[in-house]
Amino acid sequence: MTALWVTLLVVLALALVLRWQRPTWYWMTFGVTFAAIRVLIRYRSAMDACGLTVPPARWRLALARVTNRPVPEARSPRILRLRPTATGLVLRLKLRPGQDAFDFSASSDRLRHSFALHNVVSREIRSGVVELRMTGYDVLKLVRMPTAPPSEVLRIPVALREDGELHYRDYRQAPHALNVGATKSGKSVYQRTLVSGLAPQNVALVGIDCKNGVELFPLAARFTALADNPTDAADLLTALVQYMGRVYQVIRAEQRISVSLPDAEITADIWDLPAHLRPVPVVVVVDEVAELALAASRAEETRRDQIVTDLVRLAQLGRAAGIHLEICGQRFGSELGKGITMLRAQLTGRTAHRVNDETSANMAFGDISPDAVLAAVQIDRDRPGTAVAGDSSGGWSRIRAPHTTLRQAVDTCNAHAHRTPSIPELDPFRPALPVRVHVGKVQPKTASAPAF
Repeated sequence: MTALWVTLLVVLALALVLRWQRPTWYWMTFGVTFAAIRVLIRYRSAMDACGLTVPPARWRLALARVTNRPVPEARSPRILRLRPTATGLVLRLKLRPGQDAFDFSASSDRLRHSFALHNVVSREIRSGVVELRMTGYDVLKLVRMPTAPPSEVLRIPVALREDGELHYRDYRQAPHALNVGATKSGKSVYQRTLVSGLAPQNVALVGIDCKNGVELFPLAARFTALADNPTDAADLLTALVQYMGRVYQVIRAEQRISVSLPDAEITADIWDLPAHLRPVPVVVVVDEVAELALAASRAEETRRDQIVTDLVRLAQLGRAAGIHLEICGQRFGSELGKGITMLRAQLTGRTAHRVNDETSANMAFGDISPDAVLAAVQIDRDRPGTAVAGDSSGGWSRIRAPHTTLRQAVDTCNAHAHRTPSIPELDPFRPALPVRVHVGKVQPKTASAPAF
């Protein structure tokens, strides 16, 4: 009997240690079993309390009256499958006639409390089938990126979602994106992770960093072109527009539309061109867009109008030419001047890190989802890297990028420097590799400087 109690105490102590130090191991060993039993036991009462049941059919009520039997209870959605994962449970439900998938999304927070789980996310799989992805612990507390399959071109895993799945930045699905966030919110770390994911791929990276290049110039070995001030940025964007025109000429020359040409060979973008003629895709990373849109004089206003016009032109026409924009900034609203809202309308992907006010969140999600605005405002200051990611379709989720240090990003870019392509229009903006500067002690002056 004593040995049994000792064994139980050891198991209990092991469970507590795992829950504190290794939540994933605790979930896979103990938590998943307890959670599955808890969900199955509480399922019917939780559905009823959340209003996710339907009244019995009329024929059942008539049959009960004829046979003098008790009135049948309300019916809950039928469970199709309950599948455990490394971070939680996946519950797939078949809806009853008259139910709507939106009801489950609206009740996700109540279901979370009913099942005593960390988070519940609902999504519609197909007509009449809803999937509840439930996480058993806070997967964003300490981000551990799972092993991802080999990355596709322009599809990079950049963060972990709150449901335990990988979040991808897919430029083929969302060609252009906006990334906003306050200082120390993790926006730069997200940017480094993105560049590190793009570095091993056959893409051209173009950077505009008006903070004197402190963010992007350390990664210069992998960049085809870089600009560190608004004047160079204006010339660089003009060269990109010229390059885009040359790509469209290649596409027009290779269309060769005739009666005998198969439909599959007709193309309107670079992706259906023959491999030997296909231009390399280009990803343009703008570190702080406000520095490009601010103007203090008439000459700067002219330059600003040219910059915004070229950015809008690239956003509207660049996808078919394989040019993609990643616009980053602390704020991105109409106060930046004419054309900014037109540019924002072209940015399909939206990512908002911690912001200082609701207006900044509205700039990213105000035209997409009010719930995403509220989620962005509620991001904790003690969790840098946490963000809300969405798109123009209205869907959104909480994500958190892994902590990628500048040294890790530099090493990745240096290791893949040989993949940096050369584009003739952008050759004048090819960055020179940074020189290592050794900072030593300041030597004492031999003579005192004159006072002013």
